[in-house]
Amino acid sequence: MKTYRYLDLITATFVVVLIVSNISSTKVVLFGPFTFDGGTLLFPLAYIFGDILTEVYGYKKARRVIWTGFFLLLLTTLSLGLVNALPAPSDEVSQKYSEAFSTLLGLVPRIVLASLVAYWVGGFVNSYIVARLKVITSGRWLALRTTASTIVGQGLDTAIFLLIAFYGVWDNSLLWTVFVSNYVFKVGVEVLFTPLTYTVVGFLKRAEQEDCFDRSTNFNPFSAR
Repeated sequence: MKTYRYLDLITATFVVVLIVSNISSTKVVLFGPFTFDGGTLLFPLAYIFGDILTEVYGYKKARRVIWTGFFLLLLTTLSLGLVNALPAPSDEVSQKYSEAFSTLLGLVPRIVLASLVAYWVGGFVNSYIVARLKVITSGRWLALRTTASTIVGQGLDTAIFLLIAFYGVWDNSLLWTVFVSNYVFKVGVEVLFTPLTYTVVGFLKRAEQEDCFDRSTNFNPFSAR
């Protein structure tokens, strides 16, 4: 089996971005004209890493990384939930920190479910589109592939997350405002980072001696082969 110099580093960075962005999503922030959850500031990088993984290493390697991120995100949320459920000492300081922890990191099951489902759907759709368009375009027009995959993947990710997490909780007008802000910002970051994506992809293809085309790949996300 071929070994790669940078795949483990990219996988680790991808998972860290995914986990940190999900923890940061507990706060809604204002950023210029945008209104969105704090995780949106970092989460677009997860899709950029997804594009790079699929473009260089192929869908099968990206599938493995997506599942790795899914299970480690699940482990994170379960760990935080367990810590939050355990009682704190009765002294005033411990109780104060316990309340703060519960407020910030005592994740609501509905939000956890929303994060996991949205990430899973968006991640696989994004990777699939990159892989299929690469074959269709014979490896040309990387910017088209990354932008198109982000438009669809981020759209599904954002819509699924907000509907599962906040439909019926937030006013519909706020829900729509946050969706538009999230979506425009995420796609904008992808487009803005396109030159860097080109640079990283070019470097990895040369360093790894790899440029995978998924011409006969089984795109079933549950396939272990």
